[in-house]
Amino acid sequence: MQKEYSQFFYFETCLYYEWIFINAMMNYIKRKLKIILKNYQRAKSAKYLKEQAPHISQQKLEQQLLSLGVAQGDTIFLHSSLKSLGYVTGGPAAVIAALQNAVGIQGNILLPAYYLPGGTIENTCKLSDYCFDLRIHGTNMGRLPETFLATKGVMRSLHPTHSVAAWGKDAKFLTEAHHKATSVFGKGSPWQRFSALPKAKVLGLGISMGPVTFYHLLEDTLGDKFPLSVWQQEHLLRCVDSEGKVWKVPVRPYDKVLTAQRIDHPSRTDLRDFIKAELSKHGQLKQGQVGAGQSWLINSQDFYQHLEKLANEGITIYSTPEQLRNRPLVS
Repeated sequence: MQKEYSQFFYFETCLYYEWIFINAMMNYIKRKLKIILKNYQRAKSAKYLKEQAPHISQQKLEQQLLSLGVAQGDTIFLHSSLKSLGYVTGGPAAVIAALQNAVGIQGNILLPAYYLPGGTIENTCKLSDYCFDLRIHGTNMGRLPETFLATKGVMRSLHPTHSVAAWGKDAKFLTEAHHKATSVFGKGSPWQRFSALPKAKVLGLGISMGPVTFYHLLEDTLGDKFPLSVWQQEHLLRCVDSEGKVWKVPVRPYDKVLTAQRIDHPSRTDLRDFIKAELSKHGQLKQGQVGAGQSWLINSQDFYQHLEKLANEGITIYSTPEQLRNRPLVS
């Protein structure tokens, strides 16, 4: 009986480890297939842009950035769509070099370098045993942030979902201790530190006023004073720093209902147009073409103060069409 039990236990143990091995192999194959598919899609897109889209040089990009209002010594928080710029000779590295030349050695550049393996904050929070490792994990934000992360002198903040990359004389100040900040976007975060610098500007290259995380600085700064509660229950997510130390960081997913009516939702063209027109009417938003894409630039303090003014009037990036109709643009 003892012998039969031992054989059975051995058999079960073998099956268990075989299942673990097969599962690990399947996950490895899935990851490899995703990489192959992504590289194929990128190569296809690059081929199409080279054949069909307008070509632009790094020098031309620099000229257009300066015309838009980017200046020496600026600290730029960039949100971009690389393909919207057309076919850039030299690829994303040329875009980064153009920005570096535009702000100079006294300036800074920041890019979102988020790592969200779940696709959204909520789904990432639900992943079992999730842990962001600063030493090995890249970003889900596209080719430009990927290239930026690999650029000499770039530093990266430690955060399980909203890591930020920075280059320039204040890169350390902008990225350090993000994991110790009171919230993702609030006090002590790269967004709050960025907005405190004297020549801080938010730049949108080839994008609308929708996918701009600077909006969330207002929510996290105002907290309970923000006109509505936008978060779900808090989760503690793990992340690993460059020395291998594990940290637990609070992350709050956004309310699903509000996310579906937020300014970055595809259906909210009205809200994006409203914010754009509101900022333009007050002379705060500079607009122009960079490459083939319509782009914009705004001083961070002007941006924040106007968003706060609108919030005091009940208008936020979650406002409904009815709320916008009841608050006509101020002339």
